[in-house]
Amino acid sequence: MSIPAPEIIAAFEAAKGFMPRHEGLALYAAAVRAARLGLPLLEVGTYCGRSTLLLADAARAAGVTAVTVDHHRGSEEQQPGWEYHDPEVVDPHTGRIDTLPAFRRTLHAAGLEDHVLALVGRSPQAAAVWRAPLGLVFVDGGHTDEHASADYAGWVPHLAEGGLLVVHDVFPDPADGGQAPYRLYLRALESGGFAEEPGTGSLRVLRRTGPAS
Repeated sequence: MSIPAPEIIAAFEAAKGFMPRHEGLALYAAAVRAARLGLPLLEVGTYCGRSTLLLADAARAAGVTAVTVDHHRGSEEQQPGWEYHDPEVVDPHTGRIDTLPAFRRTLHAAGLEDHVLALVGRSPQAAAVWRAPLGLVFVDGGHTDEHASADYAGWVPHLAEGGLLVVHDVFPDPADGGQAPYRLYLRALESGGFAEEPGTGSLRVLRRTGPAS
C-alpha cells in the first residue's frame, strides 16, 4: 500500500479533524490509485484540511489537481451546543464558524497550496457548474440524508469509469454513528454501477464500473 512521506503524515496528525490515521492511510492509497487516471481528485467536506493533505500529496505526485468543496461554516454537529463544536474555529467578528483560515494554514504548513483548488460554497451549487470528469469522489460532508444524497446526486455523475467513490463514516450499526453515509454507500452498491474494494474502518471504497443511479 502507498504511504505518504513522514512530513505529510506529521502534517495530517497536526491538523484539526476527525479522520484517524489508519483511515487516512487508506484514503491516501485510494487517491494514489485513482490519480493514475490522470483526472482531478475531489473531496466534499474540507473542514480544516486534514484529509485534503492526503489527496493533495497524491495529486502532486501524479501531476493532477485535488479539489475540495466546503462552505466552511461547519456541519450540523459542529454548531454551538453540539458534540463536535470547536470554539477555536469561530470567527470573532461574525460569531459564526469559519474553518477557511485554518484550512489555509494547514495547506501552507505542508507546502501543498499549489496543488489544491478550494471551492468555497455549498456542494450542490459547485456540482451544478462542474463539467470535468473526476478520478475520485471522496464524500465526507454533511451527515444528514439530505446532504449525503445531494453529494451523491451532484458528483457521482462526474466520476469517470474506473474512478473511485470513497465514503467516510459508514456505520452499518446505528449505535456506532449516523446512518446517512451508510445509506449512500448502499445506494452506490445497489445501483449496479460500482464494485467494492477493500475498505478500512468506516472508510468504504467503490470502483465505478458502469452507469450508476
